[in-house]
Amino acid sequence: QVQLVESGGGLVQAGGSLRLSCAASGLTFSTYVMGWFRQAPGKERDIVAAISWNGGNLYYADSVKGRFTISRDNTKNTVYLQMNSLKPDDTAVYYCAAKRAVVTTTPDSYYYWGQGTQVTVSS
Repeated sequence: QVQLVESGGGLVQAGGSLRLSCAASGLTFSTYVMGWFRQAPGKERDIVAAISWNGGNLYYADSVKGRFTISRDNTKNTVYLQMNSLKPDDTAVYYCAAKRAVVTTTPDSYYYWGQGTQVTVSS
């Protein structure tokens, strides 16, 4: 019954911006840590960013620090990923995920996953 649905992916030129959204249902959203992960063809799924239930604890991968911002709106059961200054290396399928308790960075620690949304950055 739990569903995480990503939206906002697409094709952009290098240097451009996208805002991804993940709408959650079937869980008490405000009690869950939310994360964004990405996976390119032939590569492992890696953490992009994560945010604690109240927004007090944030994590960003080194490769996106200063360019990406994770946020959440608990009144809308939605987590966002604002992506600026996009690079071709950011091209991947982006997934949102949910877990209990505290922010962690490994995919295996997250309970629920969305289907992913494709982000393609052209040069």
